[in-house]
Order: sequence, then structure tokens, then C-alpha cells
Amino acid sequence: MENTLSAMDSLVHGSNTLFILMGAILVLAMHAGFAFLEVGTVRHKNQVNALSKILSDFAVSALVYFFVGYWIAYGVSFLQPAAVLAGDHGYALVKCFFLLTFAAAIPAIISGGIAERARFVPQLCATALIVAFIYPFYEGVVWNGNLGLQAWLQARFGAPFHDFAGSVVVHAMGGWLALAAVLLLGARRGRYRDGRLVAFAPSSIPFLALGSWILIIGWFGFNVMSAQTLQGVSGLVAINSLMAMVGGTLSALVAGRNDPGFLHNGPLAGLVAVCAGSDLMHPIGALATGLVAGGLFVWCFTAAQNRWKIDDVLGVWPLHGLCGVWGGIACGVFGQAALGGLGGVSLVSQLLGSLAGVLLALAGGFVVYGLIRALFGLRLNHEQEFQGADLALHRIGATSQD
Repeated sequence: MENTLSAMDSLVHGSNTLFILMGAILVLAMHAGFAFLEVGTVRHKNQVNALSKILSDFAVSALVYFFVGYWIAYGVSFLQPAAVLAGDHGYALVKCFFLLTFAAAIPAIISGGIAERARFVPQLCATALIVAFIYPFYEGVVWNGNLGLQAWLQARFGAPFHDFAGSVVVHAMGGWLALAAVLLLGARRGRYRDGRLVAFAPSSIPFLALGSWILIIGWFGFNVMSAQTLQGVSGLVAINSLMAMVGGTLSALVAGRNDPGFLHNGPLAGLVAVCAGSDLMHPIGALATGLVAGGLFVWCFTAAQNRWKIDDVLGVWPLHGLCGVWGGIACGVFGQAALGGLGGVSLVSQLLGSLAGVLLALAGGFVVYGLIRALFGLRLNHEQEFQGADLALHRIGATSQD
């Protein structure tokens, strides 16, 4: 009997380790999606820079999160003998790997907003500070109960802030950090002339679409495997993710008047928004969440570029920042049992938790990017920006005519 129990325990830990490892791999693959979405959206002279930023940011994120960020969020350090770390099939290590891929999404999101005019090394410095300190601070508050905010919300409003897969913790955080960086950088040269927007056409719609599809596929690892154990996996999360993706696609298709850029970002808007409540909502609620998110993205991207003169290249603030906040709120609406959800969620807690994430991200973004701008400078000089970051920084173009 003892041997049987030991074997069963080993099987459970092994299955959970494999499950979350598969999730980590899927979310890691999403970073290729971030890369190609940016490559297809920026002008040809900045494609190499886009690819280089995403990979370099991931490497820096991995180091600082493993040694600092994960400890801040969860109080866990890996400075122990390998024999200790390998316990339970190394589940604790793979869990860190999985959550690391979430943390590294923050600079990948920011990269799209500041594209075509940000300096390379200063952005890596910003990545290190954000992933080591700012993101894990909020992550720990929400997902580990640090500082007692969740306990206070539970006692005061009947439920803690619920964010199953990171609508606010990951996406809104990345989007509002990006807004601070974009505002401090200013618009690309030539983007506005005599107060009017000058169109900078995407360099490659096929690459943009490829990036979108990679992200869509990886998102099912992002959402479904946020359960973190095989016992906790739910088909409800999968179908809700699908319905929100479809809703965002159709909404952006209509609101964007067949524009392929809006069309391929629409599903991402829906998926961003459904992360928070994907484990609670009825599929019809998830569809409604995606429909609103797709339209919200199109309207806010257009307004930001044309009316508010915010040169956010990939629209990461409306896509991740605003749709992420909508996701936090939508969880409090469509997660209610009265609307077909599983219940156990408070709209007031969702509002307060989302607001806290926005304020922290904005403040942290202005502090980090403001400090780096003052010390080192954030922006390429006029000649480098005109030449393009590929030749100016990496000394090679994306393609060769030879």
C-alpha cells in the first residue's frame, strides 16, 4: 500500500510538471508571435531591431525574474542544492519557468509601443527594472496575497480581486507601462505634419498575420494552463478563450472596415480581455467580452493616433492596457451567477484591483523611463531614426538583394 501511494504521488507530481511545462513552452512560443506582429507592423528599416529586441528582452527578463522577481512575488529562492530543487520532479522550477514567460511578456508588449525610435540598451535596462521589481510586486499582491490587499477585498466586498490568467496582472500592466514610455519618447519623426497624421504603412501584412496566429495558438497555453495543475484544468477556460477570440475578430472586422491590421489584432483584444474571467464566465459572456474588446481596440487605437496624437506603433495601450482593464471589469460582470457565470466574484473588487494595477503601472513607467531618459537618453538621434534602427544599431538590413 505504501509503495502504491508513493507511485501515485510520483505520478501526480510528474503529470503536473509535464502539464505546466507544456504551458510554459506554449507561452514561450507566443514571444515569436510578439516578434512577428511587430516585424510586420513596423517599416522595413526596423524589422531586424524588432526581432532583436524581443529575444534580448526575454533573456534579460529570464535572468532578473529567476534571481529577483520570483522571490519578490512568491518569496521563493532557487539558491539551493540541485537535489532540493529536483524534488517533486522539479515542479517548482517549471512553475517559475511558466510564470517567467508571463513576466517576459511585459517588455514584449512595451516593445511594440516604442518601436522605431527607442534606443536598444536603455530599453534593456528598463526591462531589467520592470521585470525585477515593478511587475512582480503587483503579481505578488494579486496572485500570492502579499500586503493583505486580497484579504481586505475579501472581507470588505465578499470576494478578492479575480484575475485568473492576467488580463490586468500581465496585459494591463504591460499596456500602461508602455503608455508612459510612449509619452516620454514622443512621436516618430514625420508621423504628424501640420497637425495631421501621416500614414506609415506596415512593412509586411503576412508577417503581421503570422504573429497574430502564433499568439492566438499560444494563448490557449496562456489561459488554460494557468490552472497550473492537471487536476485544475477546465474545458470552460478553453471554450471561453475561443469565444472571446471569435468575438474580438468579428467586432474588429466590422469596426475596422476590413482593415487587415485591425482584423488580426481583434482576436488578440478578445483574448486579452477574457484572461481574467475565463474560468468563471459562461461562453456567451466570454463572446460578449470579446465583442466589446474588439470594438474598443479599434476605436481607441484610431482616437489615440488621430485625435490624441499618441504614436503607439502597435497600439499596445488600447490592445493590452484598455482591453486588459475591460477584462478585469468584465470578469466582475459576466462572472456573476445571475449572468450565467460561476459566481464568487465582486464587481467592486474587480474595479479596485484593476485601478491599482493601472496606477502602479503608470507610476512605475514614468519613474523607470523618466530616470533612464535623464541618465542615458531613450531615443535614437535624428540621423539614426531616419536611417532606421536596423542599419544604425545592428548594421544589417532585414533582407539582401544579392
